[in-house]
Amino acid sequence: MKHEALRVIRDEHATLAAMLQSLMQMVKRGPDPDGKDQHELYFDVLRAMLFYIDEFPEKLHHPKESNLLFPRVARAAPQVMATIDQLERDHMTGEARVRELMHLLMAWEYLGETRRQAFEDEVTRYVDFYLRHMHLEEAEVLPAAEKHLTDADWHALNAAFATNLDPLNTRIPRDPQFDRLFTRIVMRAPAPVGLGES
Repeated sequence: MKHEALRVIRDEHATLAAMLQSLMQMVKRGPDPDGKDQHELYFDVLRAMLFYIDEFPEKLHHPKESNLLFPRVARAAPQVMATIDQLERDHMTGEARVRELMHLLMAWEYLGETRRQAFEDEVTRYVDFYLRHMHLEEAEVLPAAEKHLTDADWHALNAAFATNLDPLNTRIPRDPQFDRLFTRIVMRAPAPVGLGES
């Protein structure tokens, strides 16, 4: 397929959007106040979700966009340069924002309910930010790539993105090192988010 890299990017966006929506469902559900084990399980699932967001998109997905896709699109379609600049600024702040979410989650878990609202507010802002970021890429950058990139560009991009083994995408082989993470999230998150007890 000529634009296999775009399929990979869109699949990764879909997986990440599902994770972000699951994260929001977990936050809205809140921990079970009656059971200590369920309370710990709740925070364990949120930590695993944030770890996924930090580990896969921030370390594998974004660098390939920033280092391979965006420069090619900027050269071939300079009219989208302002959008690429915005997306790059998003990438530069993304990792710090996830780490801040982890810190806020731990503050809530260890210091109690007085820290809950700060986490909930920031996770809502982060999810909105990330969904807008992916929409901007798909609405402006990916169509420009389809229209303007050369066969040589596509060859390089397809080869690079083919090595992404998204740990939560069930349509492709998962990276074995992420199997424990995938299992932890799916088996521990309560229904309807995962397969754990409601």
